[in-house]
Amino acid sequence: MNQFSDISSRLSDWTTRLYFPVVSYLNERSNFMASSASVTSPVAARRRALAGAAPSPESRFDRRQSKILFHATEVFYEKGYAGASMRDLSRASGISLSGLYYYFESKEKLLYLIQKETFTTIVERLRERLEAVSDPEQRIRIFILNHLQYFLVYRKAMKVLSHEDDALKNGFGAEVAAIKREYYGICMGLLDDFRRERKLDGSSRLAVLSLFGMMNWIYTWYNPRVDADAEEIAGRMGDIFLHGVGSANPRRKGRKKRSVN
Repeated sequence: MNQFSDISSRLSDWTTRLYFPVVSYLNERSNFMASSASVTSPVAARRRALAGAAPSPESRFDRRQSKILFHATEVFYEKGYAGASMRDLSRASGISLSGLYYYFESKEKLLYLIQKETFTTIVERLRERLEAVSDPEQRIRIFILNHLQYFLVYRKAMKVLSHEDDALKNGFGAEVAAIKREYYGICMGLLDDFRRERKLDGSSRLAVLSLFGMMNWIYTWYNPRVDADAEEIAGRMGDIFLHGVGSANPRRKGRKKRSVN
């Protein structure tokens, strides 16, 4: 576990960085990072990098868009996506209705951006963290830590993502679903590697869905005043998950396989 502890301590600072406008506005409200207002939007930064342009400070448009997204998350959290209206968002953000439509043509676009940027950021962070580690068990533990560190900070966003999973339609829904499949696929691959190394039987699908169930509902019970921090909880969840998977019988020749779908 020394390797994982070292990696975890070096990576814990990731939770104090900003990756996209949603994180920027949430950090401004929670004082998670006092200098958030001066951080460049990563989406805009990637576009400038592709164009060969030098980085520039976050624009007024980015700041206003971030403010609206923050309030949209709050309103969706309180009223639900179906129960919220653009007028609710206008009142919460202090921006006129016409001003809202200048930035976002619909509340569906707001939900789309919240979901897209959240899942994109989680996947990007995860891939960077996994690059430095080759041990299958530690890679699974990093997956759990990466997930919990993000969502324990942004629990309201977690509820919106969990409860409004099927609200997006047409192209918006398909795009977000593709990112989710990528994230799910990463976890499946990590578990498959672990099972191959340990020569374990069992259903990776069942195990992975059980892991997501354990992680995703943490927002319903987590209390920072009495519960441990993300690193400790991730370690304990990792123990529960890996010991459960590891309890499967080793593969034996001639054993009849039974799948769980």
